[in-house]
Formats: sequence, structure tokens, C-alpha cells
Amino acid sequence: MGKQAQMGFFRRNGLSLVLLLLFLAFLAGQVLTGFRASNEERAEQGLAAETMTAYLGSGHFISATFENWESEFLQMGMYVLLTVGLRQRGSAESRPLDPADEDDDIEAGPTPWPVKAGGIWRCLYANSLALAYLMLFLLAFAGHAYGSWLHENEQRGAEGEQLLSLAQHLGGAQFWFESMQNWQSEFLAVLSIVVLSIFLRQDKSPESKPLAAPHSQTGT
Repeated sequence: MGKQAQMGFFRRNGLSLVLLLLFLAFLAGQVLTGFRASNEERAEQGLAAETMTAYLGSGHFISATFENWESEFLQMGMYVLLTVGLRQRGSAESRPLDPADEDDDIEAGPTPWPVKAGGIWRCLYANSLALAYLMLFLLAFAGHAYGSWLHENEQRGAEGEQLLSLAQHLGGAQFWFESMQNWQSEFLAVLSIVVLSIFLRQDKSPESKPLAAPHSQTGT
């Protein structure tokens, strides 16, 4: 039995499991607080309170959820691509400045089949991470667009105003304001880890350089 197989399930998958639990916990918190906030808004507009089922299909919930997912997938996808060719001296998040300093550490084990197949399969596999984030971003973008449009029309309907088509909504400022305020914050967060990891350390973290490493050392 291999060394990894001897480790417990949580030991082998703890990071993913904890992140999944945090995601579900905060999603539940979003649902509960969003449900309450939405019904408070409806009460102010003189509308009847909606059920939890109705809320989960409302523009208020759909727009807020996919708006955040959209920005996260954009951030991660762009970060994956930008770190291929760009460098930041001293950052733990950058590849070394000199290609000679790079060392691909490949452990013993089966080679993924697309690599062995070669051709188009190898090409797709070589870019599969960025492609996956692109697809996730596009799906989240579509969900945000639909939810935002639905939410605006819900508000316009409550106020007796004319409803908008999806094209009209996408041509307005509200949808892009929602997107841009999230996009800029995501790239600010990425910038912060790129720059702060030059000078600051977190012992034992793979996102940090060793404590004794000089500030000029690039990469982990």
C-alpha cells in the first residue's frame, strides 16, 4: 500500500473539504440573509412577502450569486493565463525570472492519457485549466445577466414602469456597474498577494517563500 493510500481520507483531501464546507456555510448565510433583505424591500414597496422557494428563483438571489461567481472565475482564469508569460521579481506567486531556475518536479505515476495521445488532445489538455475557467466564467456571466435583468424588471414592475428586454438591460449601466465593481476588487485581491508575498511570509504556506528567503527571491 502506497504512502498516500495509508493516510486518512481527510488528511488527503482536507483542504478541498474545508473549502467546500465554508462555501456551503456562506452560501446558506447568503440565502437566509438575502431572503430576509428581499422581503424587507418588498414590504417597503407594499408587496406581499415571498416564500423561500420563490426567492431562490428571483432575480435578487440569482443576480447576486452569479455576479460573484462570475468575478471569481474571471480572476482565477486571468491569473492562470497572466502568470504564464509575466513575472514579478520577488513574488512567491511568480515563476522565476530566469527560465534556467525552473524545475518541473514530476513524481512517479501514470502519465495523463491526453499527454500520451498527443496531437489535439495534448493541446487541449495543455490549456484545459484556462479553458475550464473560461467556460465557468461564461456560464456565470450568463447567469448574472439573466438574474440582473430579472431583478430590474421585478423592481420596475413593482413601480409600474415599463419592463425592459434583455438587450436593453445589457445596454444599460446597471448590469455593467454590478460587474465592474466586482471585477476591480478581484484584481485588487490578486495584486495584493502578488506584491505582499515579496516582503511578507506565512510559515509553512505554499503561497509564501521560506522565512529566510531574501525579498528578491522569485517563486516559492
